[in-house]
Amino acid sequence: MSSAVDPTRPPLLLLDTHVLVWSMQDSPRLGSATKEVLNEAARQSRIAVSAITPWEIALLVNKGRLQLGADVMQWVREALAKPGVQLALLEPEIAVASTRLPWEMHPDPADRILVATARHLGATLVTADRALLEMAAKGHFAGMDATV
Repeated sequence: MSSAVDPTRPPLLLLDTHVLVWSMQDSPRLGSATKEVLNEAARQSRIAVSAITPWEIALLVNKGRLQLGADVMQWVREALAKPGVQLALLEPEIAVASTRLPWEMHPDPADRILVATARHLGATLVTADRALLEMAAKGHFAGMDATV
C-alpha cells in the first residue's frame, strides 16, 4: 500500500454490503451525490468490495432478509464484474486488525472486517450505517454517507 496520495484520482471507495446491493438494484436509497461519486470512481477503477461482502449477502438471502432475483453466486459474480470494481481480499493483517480496533465497536464480524479493510487500504467506507458513520466522524477511518 502506497502512502503517496494522487490528487488527480478519487479515493478508493470500499462499499458496505447494502451499498453494493443498492447500487446493483439502482435503489433510490442511494443518494444522487453518492451515485455521481461512485460513477466517477468506477471510471477510474477505484471501487472495492470486501471479501466478506459475498458472505454477508449469501447470509441475508439464506435468512430471507434479501431477495436478489438471481442465484447468489451468479449475482455476486455480476457485481464483481462491473467496470471499476475490485475485490479486496481478506488478508491476514485485515482479519487480525478486525479484532484489535483501537476503539470500542460492536462485535458484528462483517462490520469489523469492513472497517479493518478500509483502514488497511486507506479507503473510504461508503455506508448508510449510522454507527459506522459516527465512528468515521470521530476520525477512526474515512467514511461517506451513502444516502446523500
